[in-house]
Amino acid sequence: GLDIALHDLFARRAGVPLARLLDPSAAETVAAYASGIHVAAAPRAIGEARAAGHRAFKVKVGFGRDEDVAMLGRAADACRDGEPLLADANQAWDADEALAFLARVAEIGLGWLEEPIAADAPEACWARLTRASTVPLAGGENIAGLPAFEAAIAAGSLSVLQPDVAKWGGVTGGGAVARRAIEAGRRYCPHFLGGGIGLAASAHLLAAAGGDGLLEMDVNPNPLRDSFAVVRARVADGRFRLADTPGLGVEELPEEIGRFRTMSLSRHL
Repeated sequence: GLDIALHDLFARRAGVPLARLLDPSAAETVAAYASGIHVAAAPRAIGEARAAGHRAFKVKVGFGRDEDVAMLGRAADACRDGEPLLADANQAWDADEALAFLARVAEIGLGWLEEPIAADAPEACWARLTRASTVPLAGGENIAGLPAFEAAIAAGSLSVLQPDVAKWGGVTGGGAVARRAIEAGRRYCPHFLGGGIGLAASAHLLAAAGGDGLLEMDVNPNPLRDSFAVVRARVADGRFRLADTPGLGVEELPEEIGRFRTMSLSRHL
């Protein structure tokens, strides 16, 4: 949190959006995907997310193998041509269970499968999945520390790296992972399911990093996120538009958030 706040202050002092502070040539928009979709509700939720501007969707699986496979098939049917379908198992399986799942959904063409096994499972287990399936593997929200990310990148099992600015590293750590991931030919797709400030920071960091990564956007109701204008209703045709105001673009806490404030410092400090 302190790291994100400091970067916001640096960008404000420079009078530029955070993304432009990190990279003067940063894009004004980033590709995004709708997240937090339970696979059982996918056909309806995908339609609603599409109406809100999304063109890629991630569903949560790991609730029962047969049920997962059937519901994932219905989710795939709900996607239109060219709309990626992603899946997140949240560390639900061991390696054998994950291999069985991957074999049964091979024809669906998942864009990635996130955390099919424990994040700290031995690299040999991750390597088994990589060798057995063409589905890209994703992870990183439960990795902490640059050495651990460097080891994961070097191991080669993760095609998609997903550090979370609010869980570890802030802008500094996330940026370092992004650079190393892109240099190694991997995708940097920041993980984030939380409030508006963290989502805005993730978007600016992704814009500055470049590459072909996607911004994770939880589509479940969340007043801690939705009350911030810098992230609300800013998706169109699958892309999120960054605020063009200095820093993260948050001038005042929204009324919904301000009532929880416990301390404030005067601006001259």
